[in-house]
Amino acid sequence: MSLTAEFITSLDSVPADSWNNISGTDYPFTRHEFLYGLERSDCTTADTGWQPCHLLLRDETGLQALLPTYLKSHSYGEYVFDWSWADAWRRSGLQYYPKLVSAIPFTPATGPRLLTRAGVDAAAVWGAALQAIARFARRQDISSWHLLFPAEEVSRQLVQQGLHQRVATQFHWFNQGYRSFDDFLAGFTSRKRKSLRRERSRVTEQGLSLRTLQGAEIGPLQWRQFHRFYQLTYAKRSGHGGYLTETFFTEVAPALGDQVVMVLAYLGERAVAGALYFRSSDTLYGRYWGCEREYDCLHFEACYYQGIEYCIANGLQRFDPGAQGEHKIQRGFRPVPTFSNHWIADPRLSAAVGDFTHSEADHNAAYMQAAAGMLPFRSE
Repeated sequence: MSLTAEFITSLDSVPADSWNNISGTDYPFTRHEFLYGLERSDCTTADTGWQPCHLLLRDETGLQALLPTYLKSHSYGEYVFDWSWADAWRRSGLQYYPKLVSAIPFTPATGPRLLTRAGVDAAAVWGAALQAIARFARRQDISSWHLLFPAEEVSRQLVQQGLHQRVATQFHWFNQGYRSFDDFLAGFTSRKRKSLRRERSRVTEQGLSLRTLQGAEIGPLQWRQFHRFYQLTYAKRSGHGGYLTETFFTEVAPALGDQVVMVLAYLGERAVAGALYFRSSDTLYGRYWGCEREYDCLHFEACYYQGIEYCIANGLQRFDPGAQGEHKIQRGFRPVPTFSNHWIADPRLSAAVGDFTHSEADHNAAYMQAAAGMLPFRSE
């Protein structure tokens, strides 16, 4: 297959139908509406350090493959932490930034990355993509390329192509055909079951009630309220208003229709907190949380238990609540590996990164084994 490569600085040059015909629309984060929406809402720009640099691959018949990619001037919003690598480059007298990152901005959710037209040989396309990335990086004096949160099979294939692999851990919930939340809890040990039920009762004891809204049920008022909660929470944790603008919440997210689910917590008739989810046909993705003040156990209820109930009610098979969080283990979220792959232009630093990733993988395997031993289920 003969493919020509082009890197573009905005999705405004690719019609939504052309993009979505290749990417599909089930996985929400590769939809044109989502990725271009991040641009239009000023979330992914050169000024924010997320300059779009998407790779398009064509043959004589037209567009065959897409790889969402960004030129990065920092490592924020990636959830695969490489600050130590940047420091090693600096101490070696080299520049780590800019780097290329193929990922979904601000979204540590495993899913498709190289998007190919149906029937196309994915292995051949990956070969063409890697060659194009290496040429572009060397021509632009870019230190490295990083693929974040690909599927495990893709990550393993790229190892065979000479790329380094990092392995990390997240905690996901899996639907075992549960009929209700109580059915899910029935598999817990008695002590853990009582503890979780106590957390849920603490929410109602504080006079809080929760409502789950989906798609068109989420109106402009709810989007503005959620953006305020999001900003307040980011300001408390990080000293800034978050990566996403109000326009993202009020215009971009609503365009995804029923793939957006919002849980709002009310004190009387006043909304005081919220959690935002995205969904595919089989998976719920917990993404953002915010509150105007802290309430005991409300975060667990809005971000985890309401998500589990939604999955059970709607027949979803998996709930990916986001990165990190050992507190999820005792609530029935199982450790799962996540992957990233890395191409380093400088051979010396590439060798050092390879040594690091092998050592890190051994530590992660031990960590996952220990985490699995902490699950609350009777049979484990």
